[in-house]
Amino acid sequence: MDFARDGGVRVKPLSETRFAVVDTETTGLSTDDDVVLQLGAVIIRHDGKVEHEFVTYLRRRTWGFGHVGAFHVHGITRRQLRRGMKPTEALEMLNVLIADCIFVAHNARFDLGFLRADSARLGVPLKVNGPLCTLLLSRKLDPQRTMSHKLRDVAARYGKSTDRPHDALADAQLTAAVLPSLLAAHNITTYEGLSAHFGA
Repeated sequence: MDFARDGGVRVKPLSETRFAVVDTETTGLSTDDDVVLQLGAVIIRHDGKVEHEFVTYLRRRTWGFGHVGAFHVHGITRRQLRRGMKPTEALEMLNVLIADCIFVAHNARFDLGFLRADSARLGVPLKVNGPLCTLLLSRKLDPQRTMSHKLRDVAARYGKSTDRPHDALADAQLTAAVLPSLLAAHNITTYEGLSAHFGA
């Protein structure tokens, strides 16, 4: 059995599994027209212990007045982007960080979609194990959709919060904080049980 759907790594017990919890801030919602501006990642063990954190802005020439809506969400400025990494360097660093980890995100389809689009445009293959989506994990606990499954609302149900919404590292930290609770709520104690929830 493989470690993950897209990988080729041998299976480890869940107790030895590490998770790369990732979040992005972007210029908009279209993977065809928009790009990642900020990338955050938190590497954790299955019990939630943090092993490493990473965050960077990505230098972009396309960020400007055509993205007013996105700016009002996250407030990222050109000055901040100038201090960031080149997009190719950021993706290469991400590949190093997520190696041998399960890729996790809240709404993984969104974050992974943007990262894969950048990967294709820049010619930097993205090597993803998983993915595991905390949005889907939360929704599966609420089949009648009686609750909100936005990250902050899910986190609040488990007693977690952040004072820096729409910051890639803060959102990755918040997702990492709720992941062990979601795994416990699904009674996921084995790698086989975990892999049954892979998808975005």
